[in-house]
Amino acid sequence: MRCRQRHEDGDTAVAVVGRGAVGRLTVLAIAATSAWALLACTAAQAATITVGSVLPPGSTATEFGQVQTLFNTALPEKGANLVSPVTGTIVRWRVQDAEGGPFYLRVLRPNGSGAYTAAGTSNPATPSGTGLQTFTANLPIRAGDLIGVDPSNNGDKIGVAEVPGASYGFIFPPPFDAATVAPSGTVAGKEILLNAEVQPAPAISSIAPAFGPVTGGTTVTITGTNLTAASAVKFGSTTATGFTVDSETQITAIAPPSTKVGSVDVTVTTLAGTSPTVKNDQFTYQGCVVPKLKGKGLKPAKKAIRRANCKVGAIQRRKGKPGKVIRQNPKPGKVLARGAKVKLTVGK
Repeated sequence: MRCRQRHEDGDTAVAVVGRGAVGRLTVLAIAATSAWALLACTAAQAATITVGSVLPPGSTATEFGQVQTLFNTALPEKGANLVSPVTGTIVRWRVQDAEGGPFYLRVLRPNGSGAYTAAGTSNPATPSGTGLQTFTANLPIRAGDLIGVDPSNNGDKIGVAEVPGASYGFIFPPPFDAATVAPSGTVAGKEILLNAEVQPAPAISSIAPAFGPVTGGTTVTITGTNLTAASAVKFGSTTATGFTVDSETQITAIAPPSTKVGSVDVTVTTLAGTSPTVKNDQFTYQGCVVPKLKGKGLKPAKKAIRRANCKVGAIQRRKGKPGKVIRQNPKPGKVLARGAKVKLTVGK
């Protein structure tokens, strides 16, 4: 499926749809930047991975009791991911039977010694009704991280289900971002009904063709993973002239012009981050860097021009040092398309 993406300035209204406990659709209109407009255009196509509870039936809206961070520590259900299996960005999160708020989604990073580092917190989100509530987010997460939730008030509630083999932990008070803290305790046989959708970071496996002229304009097919919802494609530090997301695994981009000859890394950026540079993402700009020819004999000058991937242009002869180049056009260092002609003036 092709989604032609347009990048526009200004605010755009994005509709976020959630389903209430009685099947009622609730539409929340929010003001967002053009990046969120892009998410609305393509996020539905992006493959995401769910982290957290599978939201089993039979939950009970349970008070937090105090303002503390709750997070699942064991999820025995088949297919449940206690920790994120990928590095990326949380684009949506859900709670069941939440009341009150606002609530904050939290990313917790195990330190390997039983404590957790508070790696990030979402913007506040307030349920608009009962039942299952869905909120948008833009919160980075690494492979191995967990998710938790913070309330704003002691009497705020969240769904808790009795599940044999499950457990959840709590941290009181909620940690500051970047702080590393040990859990205050755990509750066995129960899980909090909280999960999040993670959009994995993009990755490039190959590009074709892998070369083109410095003048730009080459149509390049980028192959990789998690490319849907791309917001930018760059050749080195220069933004592609244009690009189209063809599928989750392919983007078609137009190479921009370059002021240098040589190889650059092609990268794709989505809400989940920028693709890491690898050997197979390099695009080589081909061209002619005009060499310095003044003072050279005509024969060596011609060889130097050809070695630079240029061609010998018109040769004029004027009064000057016999057989030596006394003038050239273009000047030395000029970057031209491969095969561009260099004119010479030679002394006679």
